[in-house]
Amino acid sequence: MPYEHLIYDRQDHVVVITLNRPERMNAMNRPLHNDLMAACAEAQADDEVRAIVLTGAGRGFCSGADVSAATPEAATRVAPPPATQRERLDQYQWMGDQAMAVYRLDKPVVAAMNGVCVGAGMSLALACDMRVGSEQSRFRAMFLERNLSPDSGMSWLLPRIIGYSRAFDVIGTSRDIDGEEAYRLGMLDRFVPPERLMDESLALATRLAAWPPLAIRAAKRVIQQNMDSRLEDGLRNEIHHISQVRTAVNDTRESRAARAEQRPPHYTGT
Repeated sequence: MPYEHLIYDRQDHVVVITLNRPERMNAMNRPLHNDLMAACAEAQADDEVRAIVLTGAGRGFCSGADVSAATPEAATRVAPPPATQRERLDQYQWMGDQAMAVYRLDKPVVAAMNGVCVGAGMSLALACDMRVGSEQSRFRAMFLERNLSPDSGMSWLLPRIIGYSRAFDVIGTSRDIDGEEAYRLGMLDRFVPPERLMDESLALATRLAAWPPLAIRAAKRVIQQNMDSRLEDGLRNEIHHISQVRTAVNDTRESRAARAEQRPPHYTGT
């Protein structure tokens, strides 16, 4: 489907989703949020999509929530329509819904960190499974500077990625974290030359997309489920997901045949 504020580009089994508000450093407003939610749903529903790369146009990945609505100029704009009942009853609010949409998308999501990543934009990057960055990547929590505590999933995601004390340091100091420090802390999983950022991100996503589709999706699900599980529950979760993966009988046969014939496998998800 066409999108107004992002670019959705499928290349074989990999989709590149590019936030496309470069004049605002891809700050997240309602229209971009709605496009991103729809793009996640489209990628989730399309069995031909096996991995996603999320990035931003221009110099920024995402500069957080668009606060321009709070400026004096905003008073002259047309007032938004009243919130629907569903919106008023939404316990996660719209930025929380966004974090859930990306984190619970059960296909691998690689963030290509092309530049500035702040506040809710940083939360968005953390909701991805892996992050590829360079010396041009920049992170900043920002919330305290706006008299806010973290939202958009940051307080849940960041400690699980880099540990409690480092997460508190990043949020509590609200300092700029450059690409090298982000890689050292574990916020970035790959640190590459700036000119290689998209190539390396696409190569990583392509490698993830080459595995049996049900197996990689089940692997993501079970890892996420077992982050907060007891060992006993974790073992049961593993058996459950293995039983689901085994329903792709053709991919099981193909994995054996490819090994026996010493050739690259071709998986179909069937």
